[in-house]
Amino acid sequence: MRASIDRDGCIGCELRSQICPDVFRMDDEGLAEVYTNPVPEDSEEPAQEAADNCPVGVITVE
Repeated sequence: MRASIDRDGCIGCELRSQICPDVFRMDDEGLAEVYTNPVPEDSEEPAQEAADNCPVGVITVE
């Protein structure tokens, strides 16, 4: 499973890094970034939850 973020649409809400800090974090610009790919097996469910709950729908987990 791999995660990606459309950073052009990111609003910097920090939700994804709170739900799944093993995969997502906030960068120096205040935008989310993926820093663990592929997604570790034990983080697949929280990564999908972060994607499902993103208020602007910019996270993809496949």
